[in-house]
Amino acid sequence: MLAYPWLLALLPLPLLVRWLLPPHRESRSALVVPFLERLAHDSGQTPLPGAVVMRGGWLRMASLVITWCAVVVALARPQIIEPPITKEIPTRDMLLAVDLSGSMATKDFKDATGHIVDRLTAVKSVLDDFLSRRQGDRVGLIFFGSAPFVQAPFTEDLKVCRELLDEAQVNLAGPQTALGDALGLAINQFERSPVKERVLIVLTDGNDTASRMPPAKAAQVAKDKGIVVHTISVGDPRAAGEDALDVDALKNISTTTGGLYSHADDLKHLAAIYHQLDQLETRKVQTVTHHPRRDVFWWSLAIGFVVSLLQQVIQLLLNRSRPVPAEQGGVSRESLAKKHEEAMPV
Repeated sequence: MLAYPWLLALLPLPLLVRWLLPPHRESRSALVVPFLERLAHDSGQTPLPGAVVMRGGWLRMASLVITWCAVVVALARPQIIEPPITKEIPTRDMLLAVDLSGSMATKDFKDATGHIVDRLTAVKSVLDDFLSRRQGDRVGLIFFGSAPFVQAPFTEDLKVCRELLDEAQVNLAGPQTALGDALGLAINQFERSPVKERVLIVLTDGNDTASRMPPAKAAQVAKDKGIVVHTISVGDPRAAGEDALDVDALKNISTTTGGLYSHADDLKHLAAIYHQLDQLETRKVQTVTHHPRRDVFWWSLAIGFVVSLLQQVIQLLLNRSRPVPAEQGGVSRESLAKKHEEAMPV
């Protein structure tokens, strides 16, 4: 395949030049003799102006034609189309907001072996499995307690997200729960995203006790930005004080943004919720196929170089083996000198 096939129109250019432009002329003396007039008078011959037409022969002509064609083809940039490369571009960004407040250290969940573990450990195990199935999504992590912070910006490297989640510790962001501020930070993260599909999954075990932005207002802003928020609560809904679950607030957030609210009071239920979200938020990607092209113009240039080199070598060998032809149709220096000696008086 040629990248610039229109350059092949240059192939007949040498013929046009030969047809339109006059041939090259160069004046030079054929024989320089200081006594040429005397020789001509003594020999009875009159020297006349002449012309010598230099012709290279068919071998040189063929070499020029092939070399010119090779150069023009190289300018047209021949390319080899490689096998297609398929790449899947994520069409959705998913952000996970995980509560790390002090109450997440409460041990009221059973793991797969039946041992009692704290809430954060249970959340880690379920989220790790959830992230392992997010191939094709860009995923980010937000941890929040007394204040929220971005632990991992949007990335396709799910392995890094899973490692960062595994390293999370209770009270890493403070003992309180700033749910509204976590929603606000998530909205700011989505503002930097060019993807239209935006999903936020919030997991908490308490009510909002430290936010400067009310969760209801943050939910309304998220709705206006096209962000779907799924909320998940864990722990005892009958708890009181700072550890009490604000179920109404979580339901309001999910309902406002078109998301889903769920409550998990054990590990099995929590895993079922994330499995439901996995079915709801199916993988969405855009497949792009690219055909790499490899330039091979040097093939053409190499052919032209080899042909030109071979022509020069063959021409040199032919010239060495060819006998020198006798001069015809003119007056040679030797004949003029001999006639001059014969005409001189003894």
